[in-house]
Amino acid sequence: MSFLFGRARAKTNTAELPKQAREHVLRLDGPTGTAKGDELAKTLSQIKQVLQGTHDTDASPDQLYQLVQGMIDEDLLYLLAANLYRLPFESRKDTQVIFSYIFRFRPPTAAAPKGDAPLALKYVVEKRPQVLVELCKGYNHKESATPAGTVLREVLKNQAAAAIILYDDGNEPGSSQGGEAAIDYERPQTGNGVFWLFFDWIDKSSFEVAADAFTTFRELLTKHKELVPKYLTVNFELFFNRYNTTLVQSNSYVTKRQSIKLLGEVLLDRSNYNVMTAYVDRGEHLKICMNLLRDDRKMVQYEGFHVFKVFVANPHKSVPVQKILLMNREKLLHFLSHFLEDRTDDEQFIDEREFLIKQIRNMPPTPVPPQR
Repeated sequence: MSFLFGRARAKTNTAELPKQAREHVLRLDGPTGTAKGDELAKTLSQIKQVLQGTHDTDASPDQLYQLVQGMIDEDLLYLLAANLYRLPFESRKDTQVIFSYIFRFRPPTAAAPKGDAPLALKYVVEKRPQVLVELCKGYNHKESATPAGTVLREVLKNQAAAAIILYDDGNEPGSSQGGEAAIDYERPQTGNGVFWLFFDWIDKSSFEVAADAFTTFRELLTKHKELVPKYLTVNFELFFNRYNTTLVQSNSYVTKRQSIKLLGEVLLDRSNYNVMTAYVDRGEHLKICMNLLRDDRKMVQYEGFHVFKVFVANPHKSVPVQKILLMNREKLLHFLSHFLEDRTDDEQFIDEREFLIKQIRNMPPTPVPPQR
């Protein structure tokens, strides 16, 4: 009678799961959309279970490889990314877990080159970059913002994935739409790619969406020390015009404050030295920064101060920057001597403020062309 207590259960055909999921996703718009949504939820739960394993069993490496390859073959990564916002809450969570596992999976074979990118991530970067673009567009909907952002930040540890997002430029030649190998790193962007949508997602979305989008945006700009400086150099005018206009001068206090802080981090990063020198050469940038010092909110003033000090401490100030500082020297000296006086416990700030006062006071009476 042991069969009465047996644990026999119907086994899921792992190889069929990606195909089933694809069919359910494609029918979400049809007359049976709701029913297919429920079926899709069950299938996604099964896929997650295979990837994670259970208390009783773990999937074999061959099963996992079969599942991952099936998802690639059925273009399921793209379909899930594009439809993430339409899924029920639990299914969005399952999809987030699935993406996380899939993008970390490496084939269990000796044929896989050591140190090579995970199978699915390599495929996406080389042949299906639209998956990453659609994950970014998850910020168009509050339902998909958090799961999409969580996956993106994990993927962005990979430099090639970051390049796909930065260099997406639609059908333009040199766009990452053709995969990493198609990128022309020397061609300036048009500003129509998915990266440029982050400015509006950060500035105009709900608080939750904006906060998550900014976190991803910050990862894009600070993670890769070779990729980003080159990108900012080639796209200097477009990037900083958009950054200053949309973010630094935003009407949102949170957006404004965190964007000024990030600007300071970017400029003071050693890998961005050439970007920093180009930025602080501009008189119009200094004017924006000086206006931040007079903002009604002290934390905006404080973050603005850390950008302002880069202009003043620069030993090779451009003539336009010198002219502005000299024209406003007396006002600046008086203003800075009383600037954020209540920060009495912040010794570093006090020292930096005194240093700037000294630098401005000791400037020659007329601009001197910088010697670089």
